Amino acid sequence: MPKKDITEKGAVVQRDGETFAIVPRIPCGYITDFSVLKRIAEAAERYGARAIKITSSQRIAIIGIKEEDLDRAWSDLGMEPGAAIGQCVRSVKACPGSSHCKLGLQDSLQVGIELDARFANMPLPAKMKIAVSGCPMDCAESHVRDIGLIGSKKGFTLYIGGSAGAVPRLAEALEEAVPPDQAMERVARIIDLVQTLGRKKRLGAIVEEMGMETIRQRLGLS
Repeated sequence: MPKKDITEKGAVVQRDGETFAIVPRIPCGYITDFSVLKRIAEAAERYGARAIKITSSQRIAIIGIKEEDLDRAWSDLGMEPGAAIGQCVRSVKACPGSSHCKLGLQDSLQVGIELDARFANMPLPAKMKIAVSGCPMDCAESHVRDIGLIGSKKGFTLYIGGSAGAVPRLAEALEEAVPPDQAMERVARIIDLVQTLGRKKRLGAIVEEMGMETIRQRLGLS
């Protein structure tokens, strides 16, 4: 009988039905301690992984770990599981922003890392994806996330209700010119509303049912 995901160990069963992928937590895919990469490579070799995959969500997945090796692999890594599975806030995606990119208008990386630290892995009625882009080029794909922030010269434009799933949906603008130091509070309000509503639906479906004006009123933005 094929195995199932082991959520508490951050382990995603693979196509063979026997082995797992594990995804160490690397906020926004940003690494300044280069020994992290060495530990990941060493764990992959030690436990006979089949591959290491850089995912579309800026995570590094170690693919092909046996169930009996999961605990030892995590111990050797010395890292928490990334928010890759389960009904929760997934790991936040962010572009380099004004920290590194010549086109960056806002520090999307700093905002993204702060959001990840506060919200990633937070249980919710349905999964939620968040992205932060430093300019309208939207390299972090904020338009297709449940909550997206896109930088401009005046701050961030806040979008909600996007999805890149089987039924794609473009996010809708909720508020413009959000100061960077208020981004956390805005996202917290949205997540609090989702928790209060308790609906087992992605945010886009909730927006379609309630309408943007009602959402704004519930968030105290109109």
